[in-house]
Amino acid sequence: MRLIDQITLSFCRLGVAGLDPKAPGTWGTAIACLLAPYVFLPLNFWLRLALLIVLFFLGAVAASRAEVLLERKDPGEVVIDELVGVWLVLLPFPNPSFFMVLAAFVLFRIFDIAKPWPVKASENWLPAGYGVMIDDVVAGLWALLCLSLLAWMGLS
Repeated sequence: MRLIDQITLSFCRLGVAGLDPKAPGTWGTAIACLLAPYVFLPLNFWLRLALLIVLFFLGAVAASRAEVLLERKDPGEVVIDELVGVWLVLLPFPNPSFFMVLAAFVLFRIFDIAKPWPVKASENWLPAGYGVMIDDVVAGLWALLCLSLLAWMGLS
């Protein structure tokens, strides 16, 4: 396998997170939550938004290539979409507490696994890796709505 393909798969898997045979999405989300205070949250809102946009497009291209390399559509080991989804949940919160990050993790996983409307439908809105990425963005928006409501109610 070419080096660029190995790098692409490592990026898509967030290192080894995506290689867990039973819960790669959960591990990908956990890694994203652990990285957030060091990589994502120190940035101002506009830099976080820009980073999410860049990661969405890089993730889509990488996920498209991963589908070819792994010879399956939306392979479970591709978890870069979980990173984008859960970081989207944290986007508007400048200094979230540990409990807010934990709530973001739980809420995002609920919406990513249950796939309520339109999360499931969004998988087919865009082709290849873009479809892989967009459903986690939609799940992230649902989770963001819930976390914002909890914060507004003073429960986070």
